[in-house]
Amino acid sequence: KRVREMINLLDLTVEYRPCPGARQGKFSQELFERTGRRTVPFLIDPNTGAELFESGDQIEYLLQTYGPPEADFDRKALWPITFEAFSIATSTQVALIRNMPGGKRALNARPDNEEMEPLELWGYESSPFVRPVREKLASLCLPHVMVSCSRGSVNRDKMVKKTGRFQVPFLVDPNTGIEMYEGAEIVSYLEAVYTEKAIQ
Repeated sequence: KRVREMINLLDLTVEYRPCPGARQGKFSQELFERTGRRTVPFLIDPNTGAELFESGDQIEYLLQTYGPPEADFDRKALWPITFEAFSIATSTQVALIRNMPGGKRALNARPDNEEMEPLELWGYESSPFVRPVREKLASLCLPHVMVSCSRGSVNRDKMVKKTGRFQVPFLVDPNTGIEMYEGAEIVSYLEAVYTEKAIQ
C-alpha cells in the first residue's frame, strides 16, 4: 500500500502482476525463479533496470528518480507514507478488519488469467470506488496497468480526451475490447469473464 501511494502521488502509470499472499499464482513462481524469493512488493523499473525489494527502498527510489527536486517540496509532508511504522501498522489493521482482500488467489480464477494481456484501470489509491476493482484484479491474478489520476493529474485530461468525461474507476480490457465505468459493474464483469464458470 505504501508503494502504491507513492506511485499515485508521483502520477506514474505502472503494471501490476498480482501475487496473492506472496506465494500464490504464476507470477509468484516467476518472482521466485527470477530472485530466489517470494517477497512482495518487488519493483522492476524498465526505464533504469533497477530491481528492488523492501517498500522503504522502493519509496525512496521512486521519489529520487521520479519526484521533484527536494528543494521544491517539504519532505515532512510525506510522513504518512515514509513513516514506516505508522504506515504498516495502520494498513495492516485495516487489511485484517477487511479479511485480507486480495490476499488469496480466488478458487474459481481461470488458470490462464496470468497469461492475459494486462487490463488497464484508471483511478487513484484513495478512491473507495476503485479499491474493490483493484482487489478483484488481485484475487483473480490478472495483470493490470494502473493509470494514476488523482486530482491535478495530467491523466485526468487524457481520460476526458479519450472518453469525453472524467469518472473512475474506468476499465479497458484489451482481451475483450470492453471499456466500462462503475466499480460494482466492473467487479461483476471480471467475475463473469475471468472465473472458471466463464469458460465452462
